[in-house]
Amino acid sequence: MALDDPSDPVISEDRGASSTRAFPTKYLPAPKLRDLPAPPGRKQQWRYVGPGIIAAGVGMASGEFILFPYIASQVGLTFVWAALVGLVTQYFVNMEIERYTLATGETAITGFSRLWKHWGLVFAIGAYFANIWPAWATSSATLITYTFGGSVPVIAVAILIVVGLILTLAPVVYNALERAQMVKVAALLLLIVIGAIVAIGPAWQDVPQVVTQPRFPAEELGFALLMGALAFAGAGGAQNLVQSNWIRDKGFGMGRYIPKLASPLTGQPEARGRVGFVFESTSANLEKWREWWRFANREQLVTFVLISFLSIMFMSLLAYATVFGRDNVNDISFMQTEGEVLMETVGTWFGYFFWVVGALAMFTAALGIVDYTSRLAADVLKTSYFPSASESKIYAGLVWGLVVIGIIVISVGFSQPLALAVISACVGGTMMFIYSGLLIIVNRKMLPKEIRVRGVRLAALVWSILLFGTLAILTIQQQLARLFGL
Repeated sequence: MALDDPSDPVISEDRGASSTRAFPTKYLPAPKLRDLPAPPGRKQQWRYVGPGIIAAGVGMASGEFILFPYIASQVGLTFVWAALVGLVTQYFVNMEIERYTLATGETAITGFSRLWKHWGLVFAIGAYFANIWPAWATSSATLITYTFGGSVPVIAVAILIVVGLILTLAPVVYNALERAQMVKVAALLLLIVIGAIVAIGPAWQDVPQVVTQPRFPAEELGFALLMGALAFAGAGGAQNLVQSNWIRDKGFGMGRYIPKLASPLTGQPEARGRVGFVFESTSANLEKWREWWRFANREQLVTFVLISFLSIMFMSLLAYATVFGRDNVNDISFMQTEGEVLMETVGTWFGYFFWVVGALAMFTAALGIVDYTSRLAADVLKTSYFPSASESKIYAGLVWGLVVIGIIVISVGFSQPLALAVISACVGGTMMFIYSGLLIIVNRKMLPKEIRVRGVRLAALVWSILLFGTLAILTIQQQLARLFGL
């Protein structure tokens, strides 16, 4: 099935005006009317696989390589159940983010900004506050030193500079990011296959503990760490919101009409308007919608959810098999001990392989995190504050701004990956509590009634509000009690 030509004329405003009437116009103009592009045929669908892999690849960092394995090193496998809860919750949240973008070509944040102009700025500031702590760059640098030696701060600074160069020199940013995450996922899957055969050993028999002995070990580890792990199971925080940008750049649904983000130096940036498009609820458009919706759900489930859960389960099991019960394993050094034990039990080569894959995973996570933080903020600034500015130039400036901030943070001594990851994850979990509620509003009030969120998916958003709201409140209470000795 051929895809529609993006140069197709815009539908007359007189036709199906009711489709745009539900969009508030106090802060942004109403979207324009266009027919929904045809979904890819079965033989073309593989070309559209990618946004879920990016989500899994970028998210395959703090949760998968640090937080859940660290928890397993301290209390065993009794908290791995939370990864599945977090991933299933995020699957439904991600699909509601994708619903809005599939239907309009706008990001979910643009939808929020239709309700109040500054919602986008709130989430951009939250994303920056969560990610100015370069936990992923310092984690990658730490693992590199286990293999090659060197200074963690110096290597982390070099990593941030390389990340900035990649994101501002790639002609099409999305393509570079997608390829990097695919390499990372492939390397991790290779680690999983080899490790499952040669490294886990007797620990396999304890896997049933995940469901037979579930616990919430807040007394031992604290709400902040557990909330961070739950929020960062897969993606978390502002990263989920940028699922909008990634599927738009990949050409999903109405996103096919929106220009891709390109490098202002090596690419061919195209100007985009402040708003997107909406389709009239004809039988032809609704049939296309159903096909897009089915494909987007499969893509997210098979890539994001499956890959993320396999990686969390395996990395937790590997940490449990190697370092659980050992003394003085209470920070990122557990990964050094883990590699050393793997050298003893499997072979020197496998310990180094573990550290190299971990360093690659953290590097590509840093690449994705700098991208999505800058991409989110650039979208907000372009849409709500500087409509005539070049989004590509705003993005490039924000990338290097985040790199410079990260270098400053490292230079003044904030370089402990575990502590930085927990701070970032707690901020992200609080953001998820807020935008889960906003998704209900935009997907219930603005979209055509035939495609609005309802039923189980609506209940899933309510669950997300309750889950992350409760964890945020408990975490804040615990931190205030520690701070003031209450």
